[in-house]
Amino acid sequence: MADVMVNPEAPERVNSIGRIFGALVSPKATFESIARRPTWLAPVALLCLLFLAVVVIFGYRGGWPGYFQKQTANNSRFQQMPPEQQQQAYEMQLKYGPRVAYAEAPIVPTLLIVIVAAIFLGVFKGLAGAKLNFKTSMGIVAHGWMPNVVSGLVGILIVCVKDPASIDLQNIVASNAGAFLSSDAPKWLAALLGSVDLFSFWTMILLALGFATAAPKQLTTAKAFIWIFMTWLAFVVVKVGLTAAFAG
Repeated sequence: MADVMVNPEAPERVNSIGRIFGALVSPKATFESIARRPTWLAPVALLCLLFLAVVVIFGYRGGWPGYFQKQTANNSRFQQMPPEQQQQAYEMQLKYGPRVAYAEAPIVPTLLIVIVAAIFLGVFKGLAGAKLNFKTSMGIVAHGWMPNVVSGLVGILIVCVKDPASIDLQNIVASNAGAFLSSDAPKWLAALLGSVDLFSFWTMILLALGFATAAPKQLTTAKAFIWIFMTWLAFVVVKVGLTAAFAG
């Protein structure tokens, strides 16, 4: 009698680098892989490196003085200061601002992904009844943010070839309507239009596909997208409201 061979579960063949590219070119298969074995370190590290590369190149090309001059020119509180205080404040920004930007490079992308993963875990597990854990949510969000890699690479190219004085460091890639506003436009309007971004919607679509793939019994892609869109809309409302209330 022939022996009956029981094949073990097929090993995971997609490595972390493959998942980064897979999230962009083959998202469904990639999120199926992430649902089986969640990982998040590689995409987060890549986003941090791109963030750091942008600010390092921007500083190397001498962009900081012009950047802070624009920031202070549009700040009503700064304009109300006596000239001596204005100069002191500008020199402090020029001295410590770049250091803060370099320090933020490994912190901001990581912190944002952790926060967003926690929010969507609460939304989908607490409100939609999806069976998820935090590690899976982290893996989905980290890989769902891979459109920002495309944006970051384009941003590096722009910083390398464009006059630093003409670069808006907070909106390097003109992928939203806010990039086309004049510098004296209301800050709440800039916050609103800046949120309606092509890369943001690409990310939301990937996140919807990712969470629907991880919890197919509770979520469809359309249902997941609605939850994500409503969460994003609430964030935009709060962002615009705070900007209108406190922008100087």
